[in-house]
Amino acid sequence: MHSVSGTGTPSGAHIVWDWNGTLFHDNDAVIGATNAAFAEIGLAPITLERYRTLYCVPIPKFYERLMGRLPTDAEWELMDEAFHRHYTEHRIRCTLAEGAVDLLAGWTSAGHSQSILSMYGHEDLVPLVRGFGIETHFIRVDGRTGPSGGSKAEHMVRHLGALAERVSPARTVVIGDAADDAVAARHAGALAVLYTGGSHSRASLERAGVPVVDTLREAVAEAQRLAA
Repeated sequence: MHSVSGTGTPSGAHIVWDWNGTLFHDNDAVIGATNAAFAEIGLAPITLERYRTLYCVPIPKFYERLMGRLPTDAEWELMDEAFHRHYTEHRIRCTLAEGAVDLLAGWTSAGHSQSILSMYGHEDLVPLVRGFGIETHFIRVDGRTGPSGGSKAEHMVRHLGALAERVSPARTVVIGDAADDAVAARHAGALAVLYTGGSHSRASLERAGVPVVDTLREAVAEAQRLAA
């Protein structure tokens, strides 16, 4: 976790980036791990298209859409463990989203701040970000602590609370690939832009009532406009 330096009143535009499916292009790893989790309890594999149409949080609700019922506690634990184990194996072949490095550098050089808030486990997230050589662009990097599968909303409140000396929620734009990113932004008093390159279909993102874009470049341009 990054410490926050500096004091004074919040100023300037800030982006809170989602990681999985946004900055980190890991769709193949997610589908591979999801299907491995399904195999644990005898479910048939699904396609990326079906995943993107049905995906939602909390994750057990997503599994209910696929299974026709909520998984039992035992099934959830089995599937969750299998997902994370297989995801770790698959993710080594994944890269940052196209253009991400240049966009991060451009936002920093324009004098704006940015951070990462992910529902990926904190202990796994930090070395992954560091390994891509992009850590210096962020004033804070927070991954999930506690159980997996829930909403980002309370995590977002804590994340922005920790940045309160530097960042105003009213000039903060959350960029993510899931409708829950918009929910979390709203919960914390921030704005949001949703990106179609990750876990949700465009149709499911558009129901969130915030701008939806097809590239991260458009997302950053929209963030600049919203936080101006």
